[in-house]
Amino acid sequence: MTLPNSPGAKIEAIIRAAEPDLVAIRRDLHAHPEIGFAVERTAGVVADRLRAIGLQPQEGVGRTGVTARIDTGRPGPHLLLRADMDALPIVEATGLPFASQEEGKMHACGHDLHTATLLGAAEALHRLRDEFAGTITLMFQPAEETPDSGAAAMIADGVLDGVDMAIGFHNYPEDEVGCFTFVPGLANGSADDFEIEIRGQSGHAARPQAACDPIVAAATLVLQLQTIVSREVDPMHPAVLTVGAIEGGQTHNIIPDSCRLMGTVRTQHRENRDLIEAAIERLCEGIERSMRVTCRFEMARGVPSLTNDPKLIKAAAEAIGDHYGRPIEPRPASLGAEDFALIGERVPAFQLGIGSATPGRDDRLHNSDYQPDERSIAIGAVGLSLTALRLLAPRSQEAA
Repeated sequence: MTLPNSPGAKIEAIIRAAEPDLVAIRRDLHAHPEIGFAVERTAGVVADRLRAIGLQPQEGVGRTGVTARIDTGRPGPHLLLRADMDALPIVEATGLPFASQEEGKMHACGHDLHTATLLGAAEALHRLRDEFAGTITLMFQPAEETPDSGAAAMIADGVLDGVDMAIGFHNYPEDEVGCFTFVPGLANGSADDFEIEIRGQSGHAARPQAACDPIVAAATLVLQLQTIVSREVDPMHPAVLTVGAIEGGQTHNIIPDSCRLMGTVRTQHRENRDLIEAAIERLCEGIERSMRVTCRFEMARGVPSLTNDPKLIKAAAEAIGDHYGRPIEPRPASLGAEDFALIGERVPAFQLGIGSATPGRDDRLHNSDYQPDERSIAIGAVGLSLTALRLLAPRSQEAA
């Protein structure tokens, strides 16, 4: 039972009072989505709200990120709370009154929800700063959805200086509102992209013997690439190699000079990133020799996989479970990538799952008709705030 004057009850009261404003902010951001690092308007909305609740935001961190600090003035751990702000290049099909006004851009991953959620937690934690010890850094990040990482840019600008641990979060439309989830241990996948240009010799389709066909070589290579995961990676280690694009030729009866493949590699184990890259390079060398072509292979290393810290999971589970009377639930890992993992490489980190399912709908992330339930904003803000208070409880209270 939550007592009327307990920290949980205070958090609920603060966030419920702010909920109409948080929903309005979310809808404003949804109507004006911005992509990658070009989130100047969104960052301005965030900074204005932080100032309104009594904080002093720092803008332009990692190009267009925003940070603010809640410092209790008492010794204790330094916790970072992170939300992402950017949208996706998707044409919205929801028909909502606050649908995107920016052609070809949409908050189809719920980063508008995330931004509003962290603003709610910021207000509660700032007003309750006498209830805990230590420091909280609020991190509002651009460019989570792009290869050029906003987390990397903000880290380079010092967002992790002095930070001891970090909490991120993501909405999940598969889970009902009020459901919180976690992945134990390895939570998601690393993401590496590759391109292979295969160069042959063009010629007439009726005289293939006078040409070197890069399309046939590419087709052969695509099939060979699929043997890397099935025959070289430990079957107990999750991994997937996907060729997402193949480009070559312009008409029916001409063998072209070149063909290009583009793809991605996802895995959870660092050693498999090296193994798969070496295997792709070896197969390219084999295709060159066997099919009389040349290959130019490039691999761009992306973000690593995230390992959720067990102590942070335990704190979230206890704080949220005690307040709501229901446990946070385990969810399976995935090979989806998330640049919060760059933070997890440097400090203990955990990404909390927040249910956002709208009753009667079957929504999925990155979908043009994505319509999450806005009740998840306040509930998520309460869950984040409870977790922060549990992690930053004064030592005397922690011992009790």
